[in-house]
Amino acid sequence: MNQNISRDAEWRENLRNSISAKQRTSIPRAIMPQLDPAYRVTCNHEVNQGLSAGQAVIEASRCLDCPDPQCTHGCPVSIDIPSFIKNIERGDFLSAAAVLKQTSALPAVCGRVCPQEKQCESRCIYNKMKKTPVAIGYLERFAADFERENTKVNHLIPNKTATKANGYKIAVVGSGPAGLSFAGDMIKKGYDVTVYEALHEIGGVLKYGIPEFRLPNSVVEAEIDGLRKEGVKFIKDCVVGKTISYDQLHEMGFDGIFVASGAGLPRFMGIPGENYIGIMSSNEYLTRINLMGAGQPGEDTPVLKGKRVAVIGGGNTAMDSVRTALRQGSEKAMIVYRRSLEEMPARVEEVHHAIEEGVEFMTLSNPIEYLADEKGRVRAMKVQRMELGEPDESGRRSPVPIDGAIDEIPVDLVIVSVGVSPNPLIPNAIPELEVSRRGTIIVNEETMRSSLKDIYAGGDIVRGGATVILAMGDGRRAAAAMDKAIIGG
Repeated sequence: MNQNISRDAEWRENLRNSISAKQRTSIPRAIMPQLDPAYRVTCNHEVNQGLSAGQAVIEASRCLDCPDPQCTHGCPVSIDIPSFIKNIERGDFLSAAAVLKQTSALPAVCGRVCPQEKQCESRCIYNKMKKTPVAIGYLERFAADFERENTKVNHLIPNKTATKANGYKIAVVGSGPAGLSFAGDMIKKGYDVTVYEALHEIGGVLKYGIPEFRLPNSVVEAEIDGLRKEGVKFIKDCVVGKTISYDQLHEMGFDGIFVASGAGLPRFMGIPGENYIGIMSSNEYLTRINLMGAGQPGEDTPVLKGKRVAVIGGGNTAMDSVRTALRQGSEKAMIVYRRSLEEMPARVEEVHHAIEEGVEFMTLSNPIEYLADEKGRVRAMKVQRMELGEPDESGRRSPVPIDGAIDEIPVDLVIVSVGVSPNPLIPNAIPELEVSRRGTIIVNEETMRSSLKDIYAGGDIVRGGATVILAMGDGRRAAAAMDKAIIGG
């Protein structure tokens, strides 16, 4: 490894001695600068503004450089977290970015949308001290952004000429986080990699599912361009299983296939009135706005708008939807969730931002019926009030209806965000694939290999719905296993 980006023993020792552990632990965690709530709801500008160089260096100096860094064990893509942080501390921001890119194809994305509080930061030794952990996510974003903004060419990323081609061709189905992570690892190993995307833009859920106020498209594009410079080929508007078949991929000379087609099918609750006008899935709502420009001047894609908007659910996608509704001009936007605020699966930061922006939270509430006006558009919802009972299989207390506690709430737009189902296209197109009852592709959890020798899979098509970083971890694991199977015979 290049000495400039490794945790060289000498500079590690110098850094340790430059400030005592007691001084490091007395430094408060950096506060992320953000746009004012009153302004940000009027536009799609990114809410979190990123740390300054000075803030990043100070935050990095909080890291104690533990002998056995548990933060790294908490990262699904195994980033060498202490190394990149220590490079920031000594002011070598480009080397910090290089450390990140050794294992992560999407550091600027992960620095924004990863649930670090449940992964790397949850393992930080500061938690044992009853102190706030090192802001690993903030620092990851800083290093990746610094490189993008200060280098015209990503010279720290090895290009394809730096890796000897091994003569094998690999196809990737889907350009979301799992597919991009897999492609990034395989191109570094010398494979000829082609990514097929069904939609008209590369990026998958990073583009259609996450609003720009949380993850700007320019950031996603920069990460994808980095993969292009390494040699990854991207083909849009191509539906594997329809446009080209599994057999045709073989005829085209592909030696392995990684399926990362995601979980794009929305779920509904199956309650009366759910087919009324003005009730849609979060998938449709966010895709129309994020990917197709609905609501923007000069764009033709229509999208329903409402004065009183209810979003059903408590995950990150629900938060994205309700905050998007505010930016679309709703007068009142509310989250309707059947459990308590404390039990919401959404990131704490996203809930906090939603509250700042004026979102109302109707917790311990569950819609049981929708009512329509004479034109068939939703005008109200009947909501069953709930209370928490005994814990369910997930460990969360199950919501139980309160007898007779039913309210009628006026609404004119409902966005349902209660989960997704796997895309059935690939399983339907390849009947030999072993599929679970939920429609997910069954794989070996260690290798991500399916029941067919040449097909590996990862991300939501395997998990049924998960985080960006877990999908990326699947991609890395599949790349390592496929490489071993092909090169190792």
